Amino acid sequence: MAKLKNKRSVIQKVINKHVKGKKKEISQLTIKIDSRLDKALIILSKDLNISKNRLIEDILFESGILEEVDENYVEID
Repeated sequence: MAKLKNKRSVIQKVINKHVKGKKKEISQLTIKIDSRLDKALIILSKDLNISKNRLIEDILFESGILEEVDENYVEID
């Protein structure tokens, strides 16, 4: 299992979510990232047995970005 430094709660929530074993369908995500971040994502995603894209999606979701967008941005016609 991946080790945590500084008890980062977002990463811990993602780890806990995937340790429980529930999986859902995912879509494709492509981004450019720093190679050190890529290596960290590879290690964590392998330990959790999920894709890097799914891991990134879950980290963004757990960080509250979806709620923040829903609360602070309105679609303008």
